[in-house]
Amino acid sequence: MVVGRGGYKFQNWAQTYGSSPELYFQPTCVEEIKEILDLARQRSKRVKVVGGGHSPSDIACTDDFMIRMDKMNRILKVDKEKKQVTVEGGMLLTDLNKELDKRGLALSNLGAVSEVAAAGVIGTGTHNTGITHGILATQVVALALMTASGEILECSEATNPEIFQAARLHLGSLGVILSVTIQCRSAFRLKEIQFSSSLQEVLDNLDAHLNSSEYFRFFWFPHTENVSVFYQDPTDKPPASKANWFRDSFLGYYLLEFLLWISTFMSGMVPWINRFFFRLLFASKSQRVNISHKVFNFDCLFKQHVQDWAIPIEKTKDALMQLKDWLEKNPHVVAHFPVEVRFARGDDILMSPCYHRDSCYMNIIMYRPYGKDVPHQEYWVEYENIMKKVGGRPHWAKAHTCTRKDFEKMYPAFGKFKGIREKLDTTGMFLNAYLEKVFY
Repeated sequence: MVVGRGGYKFQNWAQTYGSSPELYFQPTCVEEIKEILDLARQRSKRVKVVGGGHSPSDIACTDDFMIRMDKMNRILKVDKEKKQVTVEGGMLLTDLNKELDKRGLALSNLGAVSEVAAAGVIGTGTHNTGITHGILATQVVALALMTASGEILECSEATNPEIFQAARLHLGSLGVILSVTIQCRSAFRLKEIQFSSSLQEVLDNLDAHLNSSEYFRFFWFPHTENVSVFYQDPTDKPPASKANWFRDSFLGYYLLEFLLWISTFMSGMVPWINRFFFRLLFASKSQRVNISHKVFNFDCLFKQHVQDWAIPIEKTKDALMQLKDWLEKNPHVVAHFPVEVRFARGDDILMSPCYHRDSCYMNIIMYRPYGKDVPHQEYWVEYENIMKKVGGRPHWAKAHTCTRKDFEKMYPAFGKFKGIREKLDTTGMFLNAYLEKVFY
């Protein structure tokens, strides 16, 4: 019999949101998950499943029952012929990357962080970049889902296809994802070339950049014209690095955090810090070759507030120039570097920010040096205003202020997803405060 414990304090990685669930469970098998859901029904409790806890929002918070899937972290099957792998929902991508590498396989795309669970990665619409690649959920070819009643549904394009297109980005609202089958590719190395440019040049030649690299992204440094461009492409060359030694050392990390902490007393330092670190870390060209997942992943440095919206790709220049112009007209507002700009192919996943359109993701951050909160609300509000004006949709893992009325406008398939959710979870077992705002 599975046992839950009280007194557990949940906090996300950024330490910006947390909760105190009544009971905290770490099941080891499917039967134990069914026991938890049976108990929740008996006691009229809600259930929230949490993976790596990296989402910088309250999407994983609950005061009722919390299930952490970290003990259900095995590879269940590897089909070498199809290059597909089936894993339990709680398997961290950092472990999956290593296991795939041993078998000569790799994920075709990855986000910045791999300390995240397979079920959570697809549940919030995690993405990276590459206009020929979709969000990570597009790599999923099948999954198994336990509903609130304890029923197990096998889902794929051929079996329960409508539920499959909902569950590939499930928001933790449909049930417990037991397993995920992912389409992989043969293991590969990436060559990353980083070089500096200007914002105007990159925006004026965006199509050329998109066509020049399979995994193209760029950093814009607010309060400057400076841009750092990253091209990442498969290569047969052996691992090698010609990177900036300061960027790859702890010295740069500690110096940045210290200067940003000082800037909380003298906010006028921030534009200078952005220019200084661009020159120090990104002004000179660098390159490296390594195993794909080691290039896709990078250090998020330290705790931070984050916003990330997907906008129609044709609105990229308009949105960035609006943000730049607003910052110039409001010099009392400061913005940390970088604004990270990435791209993703459109898809047919019901609640995907890329639903039926190729998209540009525009990610803004404000660091929290030594855990200290910094003023960011005015910046956040204007950013959201711009994103809404250009037809944006917020990343589900990130903090935002949108409600049901916004999502009904943003998502053509919102009503369809909501109907599927209510059919699978008639009592709202898998809702929490975050999802109440989304659906009601």
